[in-house]
Amino acid sequence: MDANATGPTAVELFWTVPQPDAAGERTADLFDWQAAMATADGLSLYETALNDDGSLAADHYCRVVCELHEDWAVAVDDDVELVSAKHRDAPYGAYTTVNQLANDGGIAHLFNRWHALGEKPTCRLVTTPGLADAAQDLATAIGHLRTLRLSHRPLTLNEEHEKPIKDLCKYIRQHTSVDRLPESWTQNSNPKEPTAKERDQVARFLSMLTLDHTRLPRGFVAYAAANMYAKPVLERLGAQAEAEAVWQAVHDLMRVRMRAAGPMPRGGLPLVLAYKPETPLPSAADLERADVGRIITMPDIDFAVRMAIANPQGFRPLAPQPRLTRLSVKMKAGQCGEISIERAEELHRDYRDYWRHRMSGDPTARAEQAKLRRRLYRLSDEAAEKFPVIRGKELWRELQRRIDDFPEDALPVGMDADLLLGGVCDLTRECKVWFSKSFDVDAEIERLRSLQQGAS
Repeated sequence: MDANATGPTAVELFWTVPQPDAAGERTADLFDWQAAMATADGLSLYETALNDDGSLAADHYCRVVCELHEDWAVAVDDDVELVSAKHRDAPYGAYTTVNQLANDGGIAHLFNRWHALGEKPTCRLVTTPGLADAAQDLATAIGHLRTLRLSHRPLTLNEEHEKPIKDLCKYIRQHTSVDRLPESWTQNSNPKEPTAKERDQVARFLSMLTLDHTRLPRGFVAYAAANMYAKPVLERLGAQAEAEAVWQAVHDLMRVRMRAAGPMPRGGLPLVLAYKPETPLPSAADLERADVGRIITMPDIDFAVRMAIANPQGFRPLAPQPRLTRLSVKMKAGQCGEISIERAEELHRDYRDYWRHRMSGDPTARAEQAKLRRRLYRLSDEAAEKFPVIRGKELWRELQRRIDDFPEDALPVGMDADLLLGGVCDLTRECKVWFSKSFDVDAEIERLRSLQQGAS
């Protein structure tokens, strides 16, 4: 179907076409990450809807719709962008294959929703890992096809783009149940070889897809999101206010709407004579009004932003509880930054997970771990010698520099420089490496725990 053909608009299809499945279960922290990324989108829409004087434009019609067809959708006038948000933790690494993007990145699911909505919406994958190898080849094809679409030229494929597109056809088929595939795909007698129609449809889809990768991982949102996403809005408004309070206000709003728990204009009043004879089918506008609990409009965000500016104390996030691990307490004593400590904790977990998996089935892993541990101990010792008085921030940077120079052929299979830094964090936890003068770590942890309990 030609996306430019006459007929229902993208937003009409979005509201009138039933979604074939609901979003899956998510853990609380992943839910918070998705809400944070949707908040960033909402603030971006809000910033573009402001007039030069900082007031909300009267002719805007922008909204974010949560948990309908995809994790959220951005609707502006009659246009819709479906957004799939996929967080991947550090051990996952970069997407390197088309199959990973299709399955783990949710592109196959996006394709099927895009097809069900008449090829009208644009689509976006919001995710944390970068791209490499075949996944990067697909991204290159996406950029080529998007340029052709925007310049109103035919979506012709260069030879270099044929393979990633054929691969995506294969993996869309692999990760989609037969009853949800486009009808033309079910008529292919040789599913291993995509037809010209399949390749053309995937090319149209890719021309409307954006890979929004390398977003903030969940561990960094609390420390960086306000400056990255709320501060530009305050600058546009010309307001001297706390970015953290504005971020928290809009994020709280988004979290509620992502649970479809927004305001209900009619409350719990029952439907009366809703389906009397000759009642017409509900229009897209009727369906949108009925689902208002999951919609965030620009006036909603405007109200939240201005309330946070006027009353920042009501929206300040709760002060984080102090981390009570040996690693975090020692780095804090060395005045390392919060993001560095958060990263160190995550790398330490990843490093221990790596060896736990290796030792479960590799008899040589323990000896290899001991050898690597000795090398990291020596590397840490040499790094610390550069500083007459140990300074946490400087030592952390020096350790990273030395680990980046660590010969790749000396790394265990499947380990990279970041994971190797997790080995230094493991030594820190065991009090083999210090970021400050040595002290009684266990006594400090008990002191902090007492303070925490007293505050609660």
